[in-house]
Amino acid sequence: MKILDKSEFPSLKKAKFIERLNRFVGLIEIDGSITKCHIADTGRLKEILTKGREILVIKNKAENKTDYKLISVKMEEGYILINTSFHSKIAEKIIEKGYLGFKPEKIKKEVLYQDSRIDFVIDDNFYIEVKGCNLKKGKLCLFPDAPTSRGAKHIKHLIELKNKGYEAGIMIIAFRDCEEFLPNYETDKELSKYFLKALEVGVKFLGYKVRFDEEFNIMLNGSLNLSEEIWSLQKKFSS
Repeated sequence: MKILDKSEFPSLKKAKFIERLNRFVGLIEIDGSITKCHIADTGRLKEILTKGREILVIKNKAENKTDYKLISVKMEEGYILINTSFHSKIAEKIIEKGYLGFKPEKIKKEVLYQDSRIDFVIDDNFYIEVKGCNLKKGKLCLFPDAPTSRGAKHIKHLIELKNKGYEAGIMIIAFRDCEEFLPNYETDKELSKYFLKALEVGVKFLGYKVRFDEEFNIMLNGSLNLSEEIWSLQKKFSS
């Protein structure tokens, strides 16, 4: 099922990744020249952004600091989306099309709660925070691949909202060809603890896999289940 149309990715060009200069800038080779691209995903991406990796980029506007923006990286399963600016659009389409189990009457985006903005509020009652996942280990997709105090705070706020009587959910969108999801305890213990606490109080886990098709439409690629290893994590935290 199509989630996002290829028109969202106009004029994609192939390039080769050389190195990451900082969190937001990468050095690439394109059309025989060396130039810079913007990297929207601030995760470590060490197993993805490797030297010589084939990538897809879009030309930036002249006033931008970099010539191109990074959209996709070619991995063993094919091209994967690596640009976080599209996460909200994908999540909104998943919600609109009824993949939560119902079609909402009202969707609000970026809703202020305390000192955070929650990604979505559905029908004034269902708060959803969205996280994109690109780290793959075996059959697992893991989040995050770098410590994120912001991510932990968002989940903490979902717990508070659930305890106040609202519905709440953590939407994980996996861009890799994985089978199950697990919070990345080894990288971010605080977020993992809040994730488990959220499940305990009734915050819903909403897992989806997406992929590019041959024409670079974003397609729904099935649901993403929680790994059974989640229970061993719970025992570790409770001991």
